[in-house]
Amino acid sequence: MEYQGIRNWEGLLDPLDDNLRGEILRYGDFVDAAYKSFDFNPSSPTYANSRFPKRTLFERSGLRDTGYRVTKHLCATSGIQLPRWMEKAPRWMFTQSSWIGYVAVSQNQAEIARLGRRDVVIAFRGTATCLEWLENLRATLTQLPNTECGKKGSDESGPKVEHGFLSLYTSGTPIRPSLQEMVREECKRLLQTYGDEPLSLTIAGHSLGAALATLAAYDIKTTFNGVPVLVTVISFGGPRVGNRSFRQHLDKQGTKVLRIVNSDDVITKLPGFVIDGDQNDVADKGDLGMASFPSWIQKRMEDTQWVYAEVGRELRLSSKDSPYLNSVNVATCHDLKTYLHLVNGFVSSSCPFLVKRQKGFLVTAVDKAGGKTTTRE
Repeated sequence: MEYQGIRNWEGLLDPLDDNLRGEILRYGDFVDAAYKSFDFNPSSPTYANSRFPKRTLFERSGLRDTGYRVTKHLCATSGIQLPRWMEKAPRWMFTQSSWIGYVAVSQNQAEIARLGRRDVVIAFRGTATCLEWLENLRATLTQLPNTECGKKGSDESGPKVEHGFLSLYTSGTPIRPSLQEMVREECKRLLQTYGDEPLSLTIAGHSLGAALATLAAYDIKTTFNGVPVLVTVISFGGPRVGNRSFRQHLDKQGTKVLRIVNSDDVITKLPGFVIDGDQNDVADKGDLGMASFPSWIQKRMEDTQWVYAEVGRELRLSSKDSPYLNSVNVATCHDLKTYLHLVNGFVSSSCPFLVKRQKGFLVTAVDKAGGKTTTRE
């Protein structure tokens, strides 16, 4: 459970514990399977859907012997209202609903014994369709529905999240339920089925999927309040999601978030800006400490709807530390495969990357200046 974040990964991130590394990579593979299952071909009749049925999704996406079984496909719907003239555009340009991921449950008894519990995984891919890109651009903060705010002693603004992310999570159509409804329905069914045994819920995502994973975790803990299930988010290259009040609500409800961040990935620095660096494990070097400003300035800043706050614990990596990455461009730095490569090679902040293995020896990068040391395995 420590690898699941029950103690906020204290003492496990720097240096990176090998068992935790393995768990991060394992959940990253579940996200990679979501990408491989998605039909990216605009000319395909199944564009924006899953290419594989639940029964064979793992095997056909190259992820074998997981010990998990896919129980539900998940779809996200954009809430953007398109003009009528868009009906004449190619279908792929205005695809409103698309397959975004899946839910899977550990079934193999050996895997359950290894974990010490039954694990439910929700995996989300990143941005793929035109409307998803447009939703990403709706970057101002909006109030979370059904939250109490404005009471004495509470944060006046209440929890707010990025408008586009919330739209993709809560929007639906007459024939397609929202992602929120799908997640709630499946979680309710699984809790009824397995609620009498040790259970964990791990929500993993990359990019947009990481943002949706954070929203889903918040929603699950809010909807099923009191259910003794540890909810953990594994975020790969995720953008910022909400304001300081949103972070406080996440912390209060006990949701655990591990953000894997590439310092060279611009997406992790968006949207908006952070002026709240009051937590050492989430503050970036360029963040401004909000406590240094008078209260009226803090209020004015938050009223702009562009002030975000980082959530959870952070594992910070860098593409520049890897000698195997030939280019450090925007696309490469944000790619999920880059993240998995960096996690696989990261040792510690003072020894950032495993360079290569030689017989009987381990050669590692010691510092960012390029120094190396050789130690026996």
